[in-house]
Amino acid sequence: MNTSQNLLVELFVEELPPKALKKLGDAFASQLAEQLKSQGLLAADAVVTPYASPRRLAAHVTQVAAKAADKAVQQKLMPVTVGLDAAGNATPALLKKLQALGADASVVPQLKRAPDGKAEALFLDTVVPGATLAAGLQKALHEAIAKLPIPKVMTYQLEQNTPLPGWDSVQFVRPAHGLVALHGADVVPVTALGLTAGRAAHGHRFEAKAAPIELANADAYAATLRDEGAVIASFDERRAAIESQLKAAAAQAGPALAAIKDEALLDEVTALVERPNVLTCAFDKAFLDVPQECLILTMKANQKYFPLLDAAGKLTHQFLVVSNISPADASAVIEGNERVVRPRLADAKFFFDQDRKKTLESRVDGLAKVVYHNKLGTQGERVERVRAIARAIGQQLGGDVLAKSADDAAKLAKADLLTDMVGEFPELQGIMGGYYARHDGWSEDIAFAIEDHYKPRFAGDDLPRGQTGTVVALADKLETLVGMFGIGNLPTGDKDPFALRRHALGVIRLIVEKGLPLGLRELITNVYEIFNDVALQEAYHSKRAESVVAEGLQQQRRDGISGIQTVGYGHSLIKLDPATPAKVEAFAFDRLAGLLREQSYSTQDVDAVLAMQPQRLVEVPHRLKAVRAFAELPEAPALAAANKRIGNILKKAEPDGALQAAVNADLLQEPAEQALYTALQQTVPQADAQFAAGDYTGSLKTLAALRAPVDAFFDGVMVNAEDPALKANRLALLQQLHQAMNRVADLSRLAA
Repeated sequence: MNTSQNLLVELFVEELPPKALKKLGDAFASQLAEQLKSQGLLAADAVVTPYASPRRLAAHVTQVAAKAADKAVQQKLMPVTVGLDAAGNATPALLKKLQALGADASVVPQLKRAPDGKAEALFLDTVVPGATLAAGLQKALHEAIAKLPIPKVMTYQLEQNTPLPGWDSVQFVRPAHGLVALHGADVVPVTALGLTAGRAAHGHRFEAKAAPIELANADAYAATLRDEGAVIASFDERRAAIESQLKAAAAQAGPALAAIKDEALLDEVTALVERPNVLTCAFDKAFLDVPQECLILTMKANQKYFPLLDAAGKLTHQFLVVSNISPADASAVIEGNERVVRPRLADAKFFFDQDRKKTLESRVDGLAKVVYHNKLGTQGERVERVRAIARAIGQQLGGDVLAKSADDAAKLAKADLLTDMVGEFPELQGIMGGYYARHDGWSEDIAFAIEDHYKPRFAGDDLPRGQTGTVVALADKLETLVGMFGIGNLPTGDKDPFALRRHALGVIRLIVEKGLPLGLRELITNVYEIFNDVALQEAYHSKRAESVVAEGLQQQRRDGISGIQTVGYGHSLIKLDPATPAKVEAFAFDRLAGLLREQSYSTQDVDAVLAMQPQRLVEVPHRLKAVRAFAELPEAPALAAANKRIGNILKKAEPDGALQAAVNADLLQEPAEQALYTALQQTVPQADAQFAAGDYTGSLKTLAALRAPVDAFFDGVMVNAEDPALKANRLALLQQLHQAMNRVADLSRLAA
């Protein structure tokens, strides 16, 4: 066996979960290499190549040693005073320690003395033999399997022909049936999951030329599987092959046609096939009367097909299938897929036709029977809150007209939750509401608002198209944030079951990117008050109780029961934590800070701007731009440092009592304080006017002129004068300066 050769390890298993395959393959290879490296068996520049197909996890690692180098180790034994007696002979304690380490009294003369803190200690130099590949790989394999990110573990019994008894069981992601471990051309004698390593691999279930396939050496793995086993073992290579075939098949199907872009679907299909073969299929054009979102979703989610779109992004009646077999005549495979998809599309058409028999508005009352959250009531109650929030925001942004359209859209926005289509495909909520609203005769503005009120659904998603949709989306997200924070459902660590981080980012993006002149604190406070509005809750429950009574009477008439019976409808009022508005505001600013850092703004700049908690988030980008421009000025470092110093002085002075509000010009004795006061009178009005006009860059540049008088003040004026009146006046002057300089941002955060 050569000193250093390439290593190949493969676990052959039953079909792995497709959505986890890529992660499992990468983790298996990286963990295996990491464990080998930690044992000194791997070269520093070794290359690790992961392989993952539906029935295998494998790793190819270059430059793996047959045996790790021996390692010199110095081990501390004990203090000299404990290990040696007065004559320098070994004590029983030292001899016992040496015996435990496999040594004896003969090594005592070779022990080293070295300082260890305040005392001297005895140290033993030994050489630890390097691990052999067999032992090292056994440990690495065990660790790699144990640390795999398995979504759900399966327990299965070992086969009878294994060295272990048949009733012994193993836990793994799927039953394993083969293990390969080759160091160059040699088999490494390791075991895992009840299997003993060999050189026999297994190819495609139906199209392999031989079963099993003998691997000549570690480097022949991928080529042998491809040529003899009809398997593309590399996940990335297989994915690229599918992409290429999809593109070619789309071009052949028609001019300007393209397969739908879906990275998650592409990954999943890559994990389902071992040798991809893309085929073109078609369905009845009559199904195109159904909204294309429904057809696309059922083809992708249920069948893993790639719908073909024309140049305008409109669905065609053709679709692409990624088959795992490549017969000479593919007609049977094509016909089979066309036959399978037909009932799926027929179901979608049936749901669409049935849903349109009832209007969206007629479904709204049914939301009162759908629980939203046991502490926040039903979806019906939620809709009433979102309507109230939307009306208030609409009134503020566009008066009565926008308030009315926002109210109408908010009323209908959740009604499609009760449709058959959304019941089958929850991903279509909002989208189907838009289609049904148009069918019912509502305007495009209302239909777009219903469809868009969930936007942005994810990072980088589009924002609502119209003003009505923007208002309803903002209202919906604020209702969720305030409600969930109000009952204590806060995100923790990486757990965020109600997607509150996404909702907060959605609120931020809507306000900033749509340029909405809304104050964050005011928005949150208004939503909180709507939650606690007893009159609103009572009105809803009163209306609901009347509806329940009416339903009861109708049922009595249908059943032939005479007389009137009262139907009770109990409820409890919602009360949120009084600290909710402050918590939601802090959460929003925290998410905003993270978002801005991701957009390449420096932490210093972000902290400086957000320290002022600007309530109109639309101003934040302009403030950041101004801070960047200010930081480039030569006066910036000195002013930032002075601002930090002033802040510290004022903080220390505040405990002694309230600071004097105004500066008494008659008490300004020193030339430097007089000059600073004069400079403030000349500079601040102009800077304030620029600030009020939104010219934040100009405001900070104007204030930069204060550098010289500020420096002179600190060089020539004692702030803490013995005369209380002088001290108070100078503190008032500094406070005036501090307030003037920190309107755009907290400049002290820019100090080094």
